Amino acid sequence: MGWLAECRWRWLKNLWISLWIKHFQVDMSEAESSDLDAYPNFNTFFTRALKEGARPLADGSDALLCPADGAISQLGRIGNGRIFQAKGRDYSLVELLGGDRSLAHTFDDGHFATIYLSPRDYHRVHMPVTGTLRSMHYIPGKLFSVNATTAARVPSLFARNERAVCIFEGDNGPFAMILVGAMIVAGIETVWDGQVAPPTRSVQVRHYPDQREIVLQRGEEMGRFKLGSTVILLFGRDQISWLESFQAGSPTRMGEALGQITSK
Repeated sequence: MGWLAECRWRWLKNLWISLWIKHFQVDMSEAESSDLDAYPNFNTFFTRALKEGARPLADGSDALLCPADGAISQLGRIGNGRIFQAKGRDYSLVELLGGDRSLAHTFDDGHFATIYLSPRDYHRVHMPVTGTLRSMHYIPGKLFSVNATTAARVPSLFARNERAVCIFEGDNGPFAMILVGAMIVAGIETVWDGQVAPPTRSVQVRHYPDQREIVLQRGEEMGRFKLGSTVILLFGRDQISWLESFQAGSPTRMGEALGQITSK
């Protein structure tokens, strides 16, 4: 599937893109380009840019932005070091963060939001608030599908799949953006390092600014998925509150207000 997604044979990649648009009812009127020949391969179509202004950012400096188009899988509080996955299932915060207990304590009694990106969605991920990158943890794992059905059936789904845990420092304290891989995902990318593909299948950690200082502004792109997946946001205790209008199944659009930042 990875080879096919990178294939540059015009007739084949255009056929696949056309079938994808039709089957998943992709709205190409929002895309920066609706010309299939503008996309060298399927992956460039899938991670397509949108027209300028297609995703306006919510007003208000205290508005926490939704990082991606998709739908809320779950959101709420982190209780007793556990995150709610689906009816009757939860999973360990420590396991999600690759066994790093010290890092997990940062988010004790905090808040989480899990956002599922479907095949029809815009697949770039943006910053909910301005943040300075502190570390990125690559955690190898499985590539289970991450839709509602598997979330309800596979124990500790998000703590078992491959993922990139990105830790940022914001004006209101540390927060995490976790990009979770899934079945036939050909890659997770970040804007600072490109495709996340370590040469070994063990946990890898990079610290910043030891590498270089990276500051991303509210609403700025931070990463993308080649074929859909899930973004998990983590915030510490008393940092934010989610808007009551969002619950499991609520659709999301990048840039709209998902929560409110608590003043310190």
